Amino acid sequence: MNGNNDVDVNSKQIDDANNNNNTVVKDEEEATEVLWVFGYGSLCWHPGFEFKRDLSGHIKGFTRRFWQGNTVHRGTEEKPGRVATLVEDRNGVTWGRAFEFVGSAALSYLQQRECKLGGYIVKRTHFHPVGTDPPISVLVYVAIPGNKDWLGDASLETIAHQVINTSGVAGHNIEYILRLAKFMREFLPAARDDHLFTLERIIRRHAAALKICLRQFGGDVETAPPSPNAASSSTFQFADRLPGKKLRCVDM
Repeated sequence: MNGNNDVDVNSKQIDDANNNNNTVVKDEEEATEVLWVFGYGSLCWHPGFEFKRDLSGHIKGFTRRFWQGNTVHRGTEEKPGRVATLVEDRNGVTWGRAFEFVGSAALSYLQQRECKLGGYIVKRTHFHPVGTDPPISVLVYVAIPGNKDWLGDASLETIAHQVINTSGVAGHNIEYILRLAKFMREFLPAARDDHLFTLERIIRRHAAALKICLRQFGGDVETAPPSPNAASSSTFQFADRLPGKKLRCVDM
């Protein structure tokens, strides 16, 4: 994969997952083996399945970007939300959380959540835990260009506009960004992700201007400090989701 020796992908398994919405597991016997999955989006703070243990760390060869659309969990067909995917990058590093599990129940859940509803395919790479533990082979779900929900690259101002104006059955798109950023600060405070944290700052700035209470979305009441390199402010239309008065903050 672009000369990156850290990524180990079985092309047949990827084709199966992409074309048939199958998981990387080929049969029931393999489903009983111990497996790890790497989360870099909502899996970090809401895995939704039982697991034996989890580790924080990173994978190499990929960069996290909010280029995948979502029309179920964080958006609708009319107004797709923005969620994370991984873009191949020879020098890229993506931080997140890996989960160990045994059996087919978690895989079935992930197949439904990530592949059938999310438009992702399965790849396999190596996860590097924080500390001295050796690398671990992990499954990772990646949305690729050309899938039905792909939105692609856009300015962070445009992405923030879409995030502020969309929600789905799992909640508001704002919550997705804020909870992921909060996870990174709490569990991986030394990790760098300019794309994520700049997007968060833009969302917080516009939310303050629109008097949107972020606590209801899992965000702190205080706004994040502005970045000198953050994109300039623009006017967002949010009237269809906000009442005329300021929202009351609700603790989660």
